[in-house]
Amino acid sequence: MTASTDAPVLAGPVGQQQRVPEFFVVGHHKCGTSAMYEMLRRHPQIYMPEIKETWYFSPELRSGKKKRPAIERPETLEQYLSLFDRARPDQRVGENSPAYLMSKQAARRIGEAQPDARIIAILREPASFLYSFHLQCLRNHVETEKDFGKAIALEDDRREGRRIPRHSHRPHELLYSNHVKYVEQLQSYEAVFPRERILVLIYDDFRRDNEETVRRVLNFLEVDDSAPIEAVEANPSFGVRSPRLNEMVRSIYIGRGPVSRGVKASVKSLTSRRVRRELERVTRRHVVYGEPRRPDESVMLELRRRFKGEVLALGEHLDRDLVGLWGYDGID
Repeated sequence: MTASTDAPVLAGPVGQQQRVPEFFVVGHHKCGTSAMYEMLRRHPQIYMPEIKETWYFSPELRSGKKKRPAIERPETLEQYLSLFDRARPDQRVGENSPAYLMSKQAARRIGEAQPDARIIAILREPASFLYSFHLQCLRNHVETEKDFGKAIALEDDRREGRRIPRHSHRPHELLYSNHVKYVEQLQSYEAVFPRERILVLIYDDFRRDNEETVRRVLNFLEVDDSAPIEAVEANPSFGVRSPRLNEMVRSIYIGRGPVSRGVKASVKSLTSRRVRRELERVTRRHVVYGEPRRPDESVMLELRRRFKGEVLALGEHLDRDLVGLWGYDGID
């Protein structure tokens, strides 16, 4: 099967034609989007950039404190389209930004740039999704409350701007229940794109059979779905032993504060950037991170009670028994 290349193109700064992505993996976080990205980009008929998450169509959800170079977080259309310059004419072009499902404006913006886009969303049972997402927030310096139940309970305060961690660079992510508005999020895309151009996957299916799910995506993208597929484990969940230690390692790496800047300057004078990044990774993996603790079952049960209505609505929306699949049939 040959990939269609009838997508819009725009003139680049020196007259070259720049491709607009034809498909978007829009989210959610901790639902297999990283693994999906890694598996799709290995397909010879697909081009996805080295940058896993551009956030281009959801600028309102970007970090207000943590600045990245344009090559990692493009701000202009020219910068964004340049990420796809290496795509061959026979390849289908796509990108992966899980924040797009949370954004209230991303669907409209994508539709304006690429009216014929194909959209891929992956959804997960709400309580397990939020537990895993909380671990990621700890790891990414968004959250400092290590106890999952307490972090959930802080949501009302944080909605009012209180008890937000000092260095949290994406505090909106701490409003955990906002992430579990699955039907509303899907409808924002259905208002822009016909439903046949939107593929909604369930995380359980992807975990159970990576290969079959990826072949379903390849078929949806109209590329060869018979090529060998290698399963990939990406972005696994880790527990954070100490948020304070995690923040200390980050402060030293970015040089925040006079002591940290001094330590960073000394390390920088003796090592290359690549070695420093590897040193930070190893320090985090073996000192800061550990195996995640099992969640408190009473907290998980309360979340399932809270979100049973969303699960019922999503199952009806997708015409699938998610209540049975996710074990909500015994929850009052």
